[in-house]
Amino acid sequence: AVTGSCVTCALRRHVSGRAPNMALGAAAVSARGWRLDSLEDGSQRIHAEVQLKSYETFLDDYTNQLKGIEDALDDSIGDVWDFTLDPISLKLLPYEQSSLLELIKTENKVLNKVITVYAALCCEVKKLKYEAETKFYNGLLFYGEGVADSSMAEGESQIQMGRFISFLQELSCFVTRCYEVVMNIVQQLASLYTSSKTAPKIVETTGVHFQTVYEHLGELLAVLLTLDEIIETHVTLKDHWITYKRLLKSVHHNPSKFGIAEEKLKPFEKLLLKLERQLLSRMIFQACVEQHFDKINEPTSVSKNSTFAEEFAYNIRTIFSNVESKIGEPSEIDQRDKYTGTCALFVLHFQIFRTLDKKFYKSLLDICKKVPAITLAANVIWYADQFLMDKMASAVKLTEKKNLQSIKIQRENFLQQKAQTLSKDVQSYYLFISSWMMKMESIVSKVQNLENFAEDLSSRCNVFIQGILYANSLRNIVRTTMNLYVSMQKPMTKTSVKALCRLVELLKAIEHTVHRRTMIIADSVCHIAQYLQHQALNSISIAKKRVISDKKYSERRLDVLSALVLAENALNGPSTKERRLVVALALSVGTQLKTFRDEELLVLLVVLKKLDVISELKERIQVLCNCNFLYWHRTIFPIYLDDIYDSAVDSARIHYMFSALRDCVPPMMHARHLESTHMLLEAFDKEIMAMMNEHLLDKLCKEIENDLRLSVHTHLKLDDRNPFRVGIKDLSDFFSIKPIRFLNRFIDVKAYVTHYLDKNFYNLTTVAIHDWATYSEMRNLATQRYSLSMTEAHLPSQTLEQGLDVLEIMRNIHVFVSRYLYNLNNQIFIERTSNSNHLNTINIRHVANSIRTHGTGIMNTTVNFTYQFLRKKFYIFSQFMYDEHIKSRLIKDIRFFKETKDQNDQKYPFDRADKFNRGIRKLGLTPEGQSYLDQFRQLISQIGNAMGYVRMIRSGGLHCCSNAIRFVPDLEDIVNFEELVKEEELSEETQTAARQLDSVLTDLTRNSAEGTEYFKMLVDVFSPEFRSSKNMHLRNFYIIVPPLTLNFVDHSISCKEKLNKKNKIGAAFTDDGFAMGIAYILKLLDQYQEFDSLHWFQSVREKYLKEKHAIVKQQNVQSTNQDEKLMQTMNLTQKRLEIYLQEFELLYFSLSSARIFFRGDQTAAEESQEQNEKEDETLKPANGNATNLSPESGMK
Repeated sequence: AVTGSCVTCALRRHVSGRAPNMALGAAAVSARGWRLDSLEDGSQRIHAEVQLKSYETFLDDYTNQLKGIEDALDDSIGDVWDFTLDPISLKLLPYEQSSLLELIKTENKVLNKVITVYAALCCEVKKLKYEAETKFYNGLLFYGEGVADSSMAEGESQIQMGRFISFLQELSCFVTRCYEVVMNIVQQLASLYTSSKTAPKIVETTGVHFQTVYEHLGELLAVLLTLDEIIETHVTLKDHWITYKRLLKSVHHNPSKFGIAEEKLKPFEKLLLKLERQLLSRMIFQACVEQHFDKINEPTSVSKNSTFAEEFAYNIRTIFSNVESKIGEPSEIDQRDKYTGTCALFVLHFQIFRTLDKKFYKSLLDICKKVPAITLAANVIWYADQFLMDKMASAVKLTEKKNLQSIKIQRENFLQQKAQTLSKDVQSYYLFISSWMMKMESIVSKVQNLENFAEDLSSRCNVFIQGILYANSLRNIVRTTMNLYVSMQKPMTKTSVKALCRLVELLKAIEHTVHRRTMIIADSVCHIAQYLQHQALNSISIAKKRVISDKKYSERRLDVLSALVLAENALNGPSTKERRLVVALALSVGTQLKTFRDEELLVLLVVLKKLDVISELKERIQVLCNCNFLYWHRTIFPIYLDDIYDSAVDSARIHYMFSALRDCVPPMMHARHLESTHMLLEAFDKEIMAMMNEHLLDKLCKEIENDLRLSVHTHLKLDDRNPFRVGIKDLSDFFSIKPIRFLNRFIDVKAYVTHYLDKNFYNLTTVAIHDWATYSEMRNLATQRYSLSMTEAHLPSQTLEQGLDVLEIMRNIHVFVSRYLYNLNNQIFIERTSNSNHLNTINIRHVANSIRTHGTGIMNTTVNFTYQFLRKKFYIFSQFMYDEHIKSRLIKDIRFFKETKDQNDQKYPFDRADKFNRGIRKLGLTPEGQSYLDQFRQLISQIGNAMGYVRMIRSGGLHCCSNAIRFVPDLEDIVNFEELVKEEELSEETQTAARQLDSVLTDLTRNSAEGTEYFKMLVDVFSPEFRSSKNMHLRNFYIIVPPLTLNFVDHSISCKEKLNKKNKIGAAFTDDGFAMGIAYILKLLDQYQEFDSLHWFQSVREKYLKEKHAIVKQQNVQSTNQDEKLMQTMNLTQKRLEIYLQEFELLYFSLSSARIFFRGDQTAAEESQEQNEKEDETLKPANGNATNLSPESGMK
């Protein structure tokens, strides 16, 4: 975005400066070419300004776009950055390609060589230390990790050690190299500080103290000491080594079994013996200090060099005095590492010269009271008192052992005090670091004041260094406390764990503040480094002038002057590690002869120390804030998560803890005992995620679900939810946490809980679909209370979208028609009874879905199955009609109607039908209390249900076709794709595809327009048989319809009344299958006219209206008598009559509707006549065409 704005400004200047002139030039040319009036009217300038303005708008838009991109990239997905995901990162470490030989150039050749040798050795030490810290420490520490002891297969330990042997070989080579470097440093120092009169004098060493070299030597010895401690405390490594040796013994006894040549086995055994002796016997450090430093051919002795011994002791004391004053103090930076090095140097001095400064030894031990233990690497803790006692046991008297006992007591007291003061430490550091972060933000947001530039840089420098001091203090507290608890096997209280976790968060907060402000810090660091170099150069130039002003010549003075020139040259350039090392070495020579006053030297050393820190600011912060030691203390993570959950405040700080856990990943990449480091990473990921799920996510999910459930069911008063009595926990804070990055996953708390609730609500709704409203309410409450984006379940409130499958119904149609009730108007089937709390329904959409699933071919198959079913049912129907009891009664009723129709106004009497109904009951009842007429009614209802199902199949087919064809733009004008493809001469495969598409579109169009007349087919297939002379007994059917309707109405009213009762067995509100069945059978028998001649429904209406009028009349008479009981009885009777009348009306409407499907307005003769006329009409045009084409053939 900055670049964009700069480009904008530049282009504005460029375009505004030149565009008008260019435009005018173009105008002049065009004027000459077209011979226009040369008078300038300003239009060209206006046009140029318009263009310029549009270009300016474009640049502004582009700048805004760039700014938007910058903002989008700047705002990371989580609250805390994962540094490994930075697309671009700044390395602030100064760098140059100059070698030491190029840097160390003065006219004093001897001094050049001395400084070059020591600088090269110091650089070598740094490289070895870096290799040990990154590769060897981690390889050893992580050995045996990633595989649980319980799941380890037999022989797995030997396989792991087999993979690890090569690593141990590399470590052996590394240790050997360290020995050589230590030997070289000692001999180089001894050759410079020689007391031998025969040996050549290289430079005058009086007052010259190469303290830096001794510090580096101490660092290298500390590396060897650390390797010893790691291996000594590694139980798994030792156990696996023993099992591996046993395996080798087995192989030795029978090499052929293992496919190994015996001659190869002996060298391998020797190698293992060497590795064990060198590495696994806790002799790495001891072997180094016990080397023979006196070489036979060398003129200078080491062990008998008294000058060197004094110089060695002097440097140890000097280093220690710097350490002693600051160790354990807030201003401490690297004093603990130097203390370890000092102890190692003291042991080396003792081993070489066999002298012991008891006073200094006591001073070393006194530090242990101040700092009880030092963490060497990750979880490896080191006790200086035990180390010194172990390495110098012969020189330590009994009196010193009492002192050692007091140190142990002090160590235990330290833990007890720390447990009490940790909470206070957290509070104070919380304030310090919050204040420091505010200073950082204010510094980076403040524009630098050029007038007070030096002061501004100095204040920035102090703030940056303060951050490092805080980080160092926090790191020391956390690592020392945690490792001490483990080492001394003392239990840690939950309060201590929580406090330590808070300190880890603060440590990562420092790191992330620095990382977030890298851009500004990068800019500041360069200026601060230059400013500090300038201050150092000023101090050196003053000293140089002081040396030059003294005209006395001496070699020492020349060395001092050369050293100061070398320091100046090194400071004139980037403050790389090499240059700063050269400056330190040069000043070791340049500070003799009192070239600097004491206060000047002190200021110079402070400036150089600041330069060291500022030049490596980011690297130091990364090292100090590295929390990879948490891998060995990951058992505290569940307690931390419980604390986060219980407090439910400021939960976003969990990002810092995950950032700390991510620090464990880079060291894991150096593990060599597994097939792949990914196995170790997976095991770590699995373990941490299991803790996260168990102690936070799952608890949160259940708590949220319970809260929603109790909130929705408050009316049940399940428990006390008064916040003043039971307290309240606001869990919504967890949903403001941005996704947490961990290894290769993002942990989104909000998404996790949302998914859990969605899944549970959906599953529970499907199990108990009647609870859909409750879960819907809970879903809405989750959105309102916790801002969760819940997914709508899309489950229908009372029915499943797919419903019963058409194939399933088709196979069991006899069960379906008996268990389901048909509704004619809504075209829906409803289950008669159910064991659950809901009834299944089937509608057109379900059928359409099934057809879409199985294809339209299923429709014809379904009709065929229905036909087979109807055949069986009609056989029973025929048997019932043929029964003598039934047939005789029906014939009698027909005769009665014919004889009395004139008297009864052509209406079939209600009493006659009622008498028939009662008469049938006398013939007998089933165990369920049903008469033969009830069973016959059920048979007709089942036939009607089958016809209703056929109707639904047709409607579903049309529904499916219309859904499929809705993407065709115009059904009237569908292009022929095959012809179009042929015109374009496309491939044969494309033509086949086009032909298929045309076929599909034709079928869909025809089906959606017409649909198959399944009713007509089912009428045509059965009607000839129904109307044949051999089935004359079926012709009596129309006369049984009145008693059947009476039976149906009675049944319907009793079913509807059960709806209001507690026991709802047998309850129903619809059964239009009966009306459908009556209409269908009347059509088959062609008896619509015969049934209509009965005027049955008119007869029923008149009967009920007549009774109703009589009741009303009676009520009017009785109202004067005021007999309440009689009045109530009359009201009930009147209501009953109205219900019956209403039911008959409904049946009449249903029957009339059903008759429309079967063309109830036409007789069979009329239908056949209409069909013949249609056929004639279709034949006429065809004959006409034939006549026109061929008159002769027409005559024929």
